[in-house]
Amino acid sequence: MKVLTVIGTRPEAIKMAPVIKAVQQSKKLDGLLCVTGQHRQMLDQVLQIFELVPEYDLDLMRGNQDLSSTFARIVQEVSTILNKSQPDVVMVHGDTATTLASSLAAYFHQVPVAHVEAGLRTGNIYAPWPEEINRKMTACVSRWNFAPTDMARDNLLRENVAPSTIHVVGNTVIDALLQVVDKIDGDAQIKQSLTDKFDYLDGSRRLLLITGHRRESFGEGFKNICAAIKHLSKRKDLQIVYPVHLNPAVYEVVHEELSSQDNIHLIEPVNYLEMAFLMQASELLLTDSGGIQEEAPALGKPVLVMRETTERPEALEAGTARLCGTDQKNIIDSVSDLLDNPDIYQAMARSNNPYGDGHSSSRIVSILEGES
Repeated sequence: MKVLTVIGTRPEAIKMAPVIKAVQQSKKLDGLLCVTGQHRQMLDQVLQIFELVPEYDLDLMRGNQDLSSTFARIVQEVSTILNKSQPDVVMVHGDTATTLASSLAAYFHQVPVAHVEAGLRTGNIYAPWPEEINRKMTACVSRWNFAPTDMARDNLLRENVAPSTIHVVGNTVIDALLQVVDKIDGDAQIKQSLTDKFDYLDGSRRLLLITGHRRESFGEGFKNICAAIKHLSKRKDLQIVYPVHLNPAVYEVVHEELSSQDNIHLIEPVNYLEMAFLMQASELLLTDSGGIQEEAPALGKPVLVMRETTERPEALEAGTARLCGTDQKNIIDSVSDLLDNPDIYQAMARSNNPYGDGHSSSRIVSILEGES
């Protein structure tokens, strides 16, 4: 069975790297990798860390690209690759433009689709936007829906997705994270180079690690987030590191509002090794990222989510994450609550991660092998 995996962004690459590796190691599957380059620089960093070399690189990224033109280019270019490679399966991940566009291209060619991390829902088609619809529409054309949790499976069933297509396998991001943490801890040279890179970190202060990039927060939302961060930076026991997303709608606002604050380190986007190192060093994380809601609990780090809703309610139910939205006061109060109340902090830090055990990739490959 020839499996063509198509990815375009950094999160997709991280979460699919263990699956791609497992496919490559299979004796029954023939793996090919296509990258669209939706996130060019950040994508290449992940490919390098996991030693992945794509057979096809579409390099579709353009300055200030809009969703419509990006989507159209991906459909057209992936269609060309399908004609060249003639795969038996197209495998995609999650909720990006690459995910849905590649799935539709496969559908137009009547090639079965395998959707990894299927079934995440908020119930609001504009939050996250456009990711919610990307996921829902991808499920409609998928032969295999690899759901990370029982809750994700139930979401698919409520949408009348055929039960025979749904497989609960856990989330592959835990596979990726544990592999990278082992790489850091097992190589003194790598660990020292990471320590040297972030030598400005003060071991006597607690680290608040921040990521933020969601479209629904553009404008007023990010101004509120920055105001909250500026207020929190006044704490003498705290240091803040914020790898700032390169999207101008994020980058320009964050730098304008926060670059003059001594206790805030605004840094360029980090690679996955560096992110894992910073997560390990952090006290807690403030984020709107989906992946971090899954990853940080595996390291015992509480997560505060700067969104009004999340397609990962398992984290809320398990107690590993809490919503704080983009309201300035809510963010300040939520961070302060965790920093100032050890019992509340430990309750979140010690909660069981609902997203997997590090063996999701092998489960996916076994299922595909069973139908090869």
